[in-house]
Amino acid sequence: MNKLLELLCGLLSGVALFAIMALTFFDVIGRKALSNSIPGSLELTELLMVVVIFGALPLVSLRGEHVEFDSLDPFLPMWLRRAQWVLVHLLCAGVLLGLGWLMWQAGGQFAESGETTAQLRILKAPFLYGMGVLCGLTGLVHLALLREKPHDRFETEGVAL
Repeated sequence: MNKLLELLCGLLSGVALFAIMALTFFDVIGRKALSNSIPGSLELTELLMVVVIFGALPLVSLRGEHVEFDSLDPFLPMWLRRAQWVLVHLLCAGVLLGLGWLMWQAGGQFAESGETTAQLRILKAPFLYGMGVLCGLTGLVHLALLREKPHDRFETEGVAL
């Protein structure tokens, strides 16, 4: 399951990031060589950034690559580190599942009203639905991480206990 998640989310984020790079390249070339930029390039970049960020979020959580303050961890007893592990992942899962649900609701409202971007008239609802799904998926990743023993994760990250 991890391999599938890594493949799909990595592909989604990678393709979106490549599209941003290509769009920026051709936009700059158009501005410099033809004195004309690509219409709506800013809107497209913003939407693609949403895809990059939310597409990578499940992977960042799965790999434990969030920014964290762990200077005191070597001094904490193992039982407290385990409790912290459980609390952090439960809190992250709850917040992300709730946020996913709210984004899904907002996507429905945008779909009903036909909300679009200002210049290119791209529907916003599919992006909100995608953000909701990816936030929910990230919440499920945090719940799945609860099955891991924190001791295993700390050993693989090189933290001495």
